[in-house]
Amino acid sequence: MDTTYANIFRSLTVRNFRLFVTGQVVSVAGTWMMIVAQDWLVLALTGDSETALGTVTALQFAPLLMFTLYGGRVADRFDKRLLLTLANTASGVLALGLALLVVTDSVQLWHIYLFAFALGTVNSVEVPTRMAFVSEMVGPDLLPNASALSAAYFNTARVVGPAFAGLLISVLGTGPVMLLNAVSYAATVVGLRMMRPEELTRGKRAAAGARVVDGLRYVGTRRDLLVPLALVAVVGLFGFNFQLTLPLLAKTVFHADATSFGLLTTAFAAGSLVAALFTTLRRGRPAARTVALSALAFGLLETAAGWSPNLLSAAVLLCLTGFATIYFAQAANHRIQLGSDPRFRGRVMALYTLILQGSTPLGALLVGWLTGHYGARAGLYAGGVASLAGALLVLAVGRGRDGNDRTDAAPTSDGRTDVAPTPAPGSLPDAPRRGAGP
Repeated sequence: MDTTYANIFRSLTVRNFRLFVTGQVVSVAGTWMMIVAQDWLVLALTGDSETALGTVTALQFAPLLMFTLYGGRVADRFDKRLLLTLANTASGVLALGLALLVVTDSVQLWHIYLFAFALGTVNSVEVPTRMAFVSEMVGPDLLPNASALSAAYFNTARVVGPAFAGLLISVLGTGPVMLLNAVSYAATVVGLRMMRPEELTRGKRAAAGARVVDGLRYVGTRRDLLVPLALVAVVGLFGFNFQLTLPLLAKTVFHADATSFGLLTTAFAAGSLVAALFTTLRRGRPAARTVALSALAFGLLETAAGWSPNLLSAAVLLCLTGFATIYFAQAANHRIQLGSDPRFRGRVMALYTLILQGSTPLGALLVGWLTGHYGARAGLYAGGVASLAGALLVLAVGRGRDGNDRTDAAPTSDGRTDVAPTPAPGSLPDAPRRGAGP
């Protein structure tokens, strides 16, 4: 038991990562509190307008679609620790500005729209930079563990943050909750500035003339990166629409109240948290087959969740689906990140972020149309079947390869790319064994 516990949290033995996680736990909890407070405020200002709420979400998300690839380019060219310090400082200032408008009763709807777009713009740089910075803090050996722990604290905050926000809003109102969120960014900034730069594992930075298109071309030459990115696109587009399907399933299929709906979301989040902790035990880059099989399991479980005959079975199946969701996302993340040349890693993770976060809202339009015409179960069926089809296609193509694909390469610590051994016929390319790099 002690050995397992030590393995789960082994990346926390790295001082820089420990500081980073401490700041992130506080900041992410504040972010989820802010989401609840912002949504509540928008509904209060607009008389429960779904359109206004959707507009705020779209404005905060749009910059990620427009600027994330450029954010990845910035991450590859400049010091990531400095970039994260500036981004979190800017986010804190923006959050403080909106909070002051709220506590002084001066806020208007257009203020919220403006701050949402500005925060989304900052996030378009912060997200790919943060994802790429994890490897600099812990090195390639501990990257899977560190990434999984990041998912664990994120999912914990997703459960605790909104619950705490609801309590505070009922007692203090939305303004003080927003002020707490603004202060929470300071925890990340302090943690970043307390780090020891000499202990970071920094690869060679991209040249000053590095372009976004160079990163896209790099990915285009790497089949071992293209395949998991394609799977992320399919699963994200059709399968990751639970913010839409779960409330509809609870309300229109099981005719449940808010408490029962909370049971479904809690079950899903609990499964996600268990998966995040489980994947902390991963060592090294996962095989391509692991990514495909996890997508296959996700598709089967989401389809089964759509079939659920009652609320209890739905909660159990959604818990398992939540587990498969994070397990697949982490496997794809590790496969992509550990296989990327450090000089391109910021741009590669920006593309990953763009595909994952960009495909989901687009898929929500299609899934929303399906649920509107054929019911809530149809949305889960569509996501599950599409994910199944994508996974089966990848497995079939991998099984039919002749073993001559030599693009399954891993970067070395000095930024070179060594070609992995040719995989045996009839198999998907496995993770290259550790030599000079991951």
